[in-house]
Amino acid sequence: MTHADDVTWMERAIELSRKCPPAEGAFSVGAIIVGADGKELANGYSRETDTHVHAEESALAKLPTDDPRLAGATLYSTLEPCSERKSRPLTCTQLILRSPIRRVVIAWREPSLLVSDCIGVESLRVEGAEVVELPHLAPIARSVNRHLLN
Repeated sequence: MTHADDVTWMERAIELSRKCPPAEGAFSVGAIIVGADGKELANGYSRETDTHVHAEESALAKLPTDDPRLAGATLYSTLEPCSERKSRPLTCTQLILRSPIRRVVIAWREPSLLVSDCIGVESLRVEGAEVVELPHLAPIARSVNRHLLN
């Protein structure tokens, strides 16, 4: 079931993804964490603080892990959270699952271009998280990644 504001927040996450410095071999992704009250708690984008930081990781790092607002929060990410990575010990999927967030909204699934079999959505669902996909916004989110997809 889609919340009425999901599209608005995803459009904002897509705008954040445009801030990412383009990188060969890395997607440009935006992420926003929104509390149950509909207020933005944190946001982030790929390569915001260093060349290896992912959007979800950046947004989560801006809040204390025990922040009580995370329990009812939704994480919006323009791309499926990673389930495999070389640059950090934890994937974005693992970071989300270690947080109290149990609702994730994405625009598109990670293609097999960089990771042959991303299972972020499946892993989140297996652990009881609700994952909502907004495929009608996928073309806009993909367009930010023309540097990889053309």
